[in-house]
Amino acid sequence: MDTGHLPLMTTHEVFNQASPLADVNLYSGNIALQEALTREGAGDAHDWMMARGAELGSTEMIRQATEANRFPPTLKLFDHGGRRCDEVEFHPSYHELMAYLKRHGASSAPWSEPKPGAQVRRAAFFMMYAETEDGTLCPTTMTYAVVPAIARDRPLAEEWLPRIYSRDYDGRFLPAQQKRGVTLGMGLTEKQGGSDVRANTTRAEPVAADAGGREFRIVGHKWFFSAPMCDAFLILAQSPGGLSCFLLPRFTPDGKVNAIRIQRLKDKMGDRSNAGAEVEFWGASAWLVGEEGRGVPTILEMGTYCRLDCALGSAGLIRQSVAQALHHAHHRAAFGQLLIKQPLMRNVLADLAVESEAATALALRLARAFDEQDEQALALRRLLTPAVKYWICKRGPTVGAEAMEVLGGNGFIEEGVMARVYRQMPLNSIWEGSGNVMCLDVLRAMAKNPRCLEALAAELAPALGRDPRLDKFAAKLKDELMRPEGLESRARLVTENIALALQGALLLRFAPESVAGAFCASRLAGNRGQAFGTLAGDSDFAGILERAWPQ
Repeated sequence: MDTGHLPLMTTHEVFNQASPLADVNLYSGNIALQEALTREGAGDAHDWMMARGAELGSTEMIRQATEANRFPPTLKLFDHGGRRCDEVEFHPSYHELMAYLKRHGASSAPWSEPKPGAQVRRAAFFMMYAETEDGTLCPTTMTYAVVPAIARDRPLAEEWLPRIYSRDYDGRFLPAQQKRGVTLGMGLTEKQGGSDVRANTTRAEPVAADAGGREFRIVGHKWFFSAPMCDAFLILAQSPGGLSCFLLPRFTPDGKVNAIRIQRLKDKMGDRSNAGAEVEFWGASAWLVGEEGRGVPTILEMGTYCRLDCALGSAGLIRQSVAQALHHAHHRAAFGQLLIKQPLMRNVLADLAVESEAATALALRLARAFDEQDEQALALRRLLTPAVKYWICKRGPTVGAEAMEVLGGNGFIEEGVMARVYRQMPLNSIWEGSGNVMCLDVLRAMAKNPRCLEALAAELAPALGRDPRLDKFAAKLKDELMRPEGLESRARLVTENIALALQGALLLRFAPESVAGAFCASRLAGNRGQAFGTLAGDSDFAGILERAWPQ
């Protein structure tokens, strides 16, 4: 047999592989988001969201997100002449994504263009953007969240708000007065304190020459300094009057680089497109925000809006996880049948879809509380912000892991989306207060403002009587809240149950019976196992799946 001239042969044909999930409209395919947008007061943004959904689901936007994470920021400590500059440099895709967010008002629109439903509109857009890329949301959130904190300080507001409100993104390393638009960051955490910011040791000394008594020199450090490329930062430091809040610009008014010394960039598990740093302040110039000695209440106002965005971002990541799993299941066959046709896989996917819709409904209901200004809405916002952040952010990694398992090995490799989504998931639980901090804040809200529980009861009331499982769950929750002994040790369970009760109420009022019934049976009555995919066998899997993935 002559084997010296074997023909070239194809080793195998590629088939039974799902194509990448791209060039889909993230809004038109998300019925739960569309309904919540209208229900919570921003239905006039439907066409605008439809256009953004097409852009965010496009191949080009996914490419930009991939590139921004594949090539993370780098630190440039010195210029070509050896002068210290402490500059952070980014891949062009990062700047493109930041410009997109700025252009569409993610960092300013509710403040610069206030109107009914403005917060809900921004929240829905934020959630949808989170499905595509999350690192750029960090500086966007902080720029948005800083506004209420500095708006009350007239000199700072006059100088900084027009730059914040600008829809132009300007990534150049220049003094703010020379730029078309700015971004803001924050620095709270120190090595010895973590979440306990009252243990901070960074010092602020007043500048005697400043007749207004507002300028200070800052000496100290920050262990986590978020988005060090921003144009200014809110920080906490110990002043003669106590722990105070300061605005620390990147450049001093005379155009020189402020004395912020970047020690290194953090090598983070996720959030790779964004920069986080360790810094030292060598007599940096800063200006007092609010009253001296009242730094924690001042910075907490910023933190409240950041916590809202943590919940929104996790809800978006959950939705993207479910979309990836559903897309794969519609195109992948195993053991002679498409995954989407297999009963056990349908249970897993339906369970994930119910979780996603519940997260979407709760997150946008919280956003509406930021649009409303009556006492009940303010009380509800005070209670729900930490509760919703806690629960949705806690659910994220579990959903991400299950969705990754649906994709199998394809979900675990970096070429796809799921690995990046999964690595991003834990951040929102950690940022702006970890789980225990959120749960203790829920208890603090109830103790300081009795109207919080009244607002919670009013929110649950319209759904009572629709399903005995919610009625029983809500009654048990009320008993839990009225029992003070051991409340702190039960804080996680109490917070979880607040979120579950509200999700159940929202779904019973506004979602189809297929979704609401499955939620009440599995989350409120406990008729399920500990993993996803353990819904009751008589659940309406077809109805749930069709709603979650209509394309």
